[in-house]
Amino acid sequence: MVCQVQSLGLHGVTGYLVSAECDTSSGLPNFMVVGLPDAAVNEAKERVRSAIKNSGFSFPVSRITINLAPAHLKKAGTLYDLPILIGILCAAQQLRLKRDRCAFLGELSLSGRLRPCAGMLPMALCAKREGIRELYVPEDNAPEATLADGPVVYPVRDVGQLVRHLTGEEPISPAPPWKPSAQTARGADFAEVKGQDQVKRALEIAAAGGHNVLMTGPPGSGKSMLARRLPGILPSMTRQEALEATEIHSVMGLTSAEHPLVDTRPFRAPHHTVSPMGMAGGGSTPRPGEISLAHHGVLFLDELPEFPREVLEVLRQPLEDGQVQITRAAGTVVYPSRFMLVCAMNPCKCGWYGHPSGRCRCSEAEVKKYLSRLSGPLLDRIDLFVEVTALEFDELSQREPGESSARVKERVDQARAVQSKRQAQAGTDRNAYLAREALNRFCALDDACQQLMKRAFDRMGLTARTYDRILRVARTIADLDHSESIQSQHLAEALQYRPPEYLRR
Repeated sequence: MVCQVQSLGLHGVTGYLVSAECDTSSGLPNFMVVGLPDAAVNEAKERVRSAIKNSGFSFPVSRITINLAPAHLKKAGTLYDLPILIGILCAAQQLRLKRDRCAFLGELSLSGRLRPCAGMLPMALCAKREGIRELYVPEDNAPEATLADGPVVYPVRDVGQLVRHLTGEEPISPAPPWKPSAQTARGADFAEVKGQDQVKRALEIAAAGGHNVLMTGPPGSGKSMLARRLPGILPSMTRQEALEATEIHSVMGLTSAEHPLVDTRPFRAPHHTVSPMGMAGGGSTPRPGEISLAHHGVLFLDELPEFPREVLEVLRQPLEDGQVQITRAAGTVVYPSRFMLVCAMNPCKCGWYGHPSGRCRCSEAEVKKYLSRLSGPLLDRIDLFVEVTALEFDELSQREPGESSARVKERVDQARAVQSKRQAQAGTDRNAYLAREALNRFCALDDACQQLMKRAFDRMGLTARTYDRILRVARTIADLDHSESIQSQHLAEALQYRPPEYLRR
């Protein structure tokens, strides 16, 4: 007898329907799973066998064939345990599946209890698109599944409870939609940073327009401290942004039953020993990397020149396209990667090159070798360069707190609101992503600005890409200044955030 049970799978961060077809027939006892299963799916045979016996059912002594369709896509993970078990019970006529348009997924323990699985949100969103009416998931995954606002989600504790529900003996109550608690965690605040007003201004501009930033300065000047406070001044995530970020974190198993939704801007700070695959994503079964986990948030690279060059070069295309494409023999997956790149570095190996105290111990050749790890094309993709100077004693001894992140965020939110309204038809709510046509419309320069830009272009050796980036930064500065057009002072400030001399050599 053949029985078909609906389930779901993952291709990248996108869910798709999977049909678990179960056939029991006469012949020598055998249990086979086909449809490109990986090792974890093949091991489901032993988990399902024990779960059936330990849940009070008899495992059929027959030839059992499970086909996971579509068979051309590789099936990975443990989420197919439950649909395989339901299919076997139905094919063996120990259970009748009377419900229409329902899907099952979850990992089984040997005792028949359900364990959570990764990637629940993208699969629940797929169930909504495909018209699935009922979704049966492990208890710990139920809050995340309700975020899709689609099918009715039933939290399942174990196989016995599920069977009693399907037979009508003991109905399971649907999971209520998950709602965030009123308490919000207080992050690090700009008020704790002493001095560094110029750097704070640059980070405010970066937050308002979604621009990439590189901070250079000696050790202990506060570069990392400032970067970690940047998410606190970024605009709050929209519902759509939160769902997109949660999909990626869910696939990586980084969500929890207590807090299934990523509702604060991600902040990822990988160590400089990260591999190109760890940064961009990949593997035999492709998984997202750090640049995708930072989607709609901040990717912070501390000690930038210490990262291997091949790791830094994988950032170039995602910074332009907002996505990363992973191609393997099994196929191609695309991960979203629209993030703010924030970098920090010392100007030389010892960190004190150019400091008035003369503390630098590096030769010119050593400085050049240290900085040569950064390619010109990568630096071209950074909008703002700001030098973080070492603080003097008078600045450190100040007791009065600086401006709070909340006040800075108010100005950032106002600037973003202006951009969203102005650029609604351009398809972006931040200046950093303005395309060429939008630049011509919203970043037009008057004669005085044209002359200023011409002199800067000739003197600083700008490229076409840096020319566009200066216009975008100037547009953001004008938005913070509540100006409808770019003025000379806005353009002049944008030009100040170009690379220091030692990075242009």
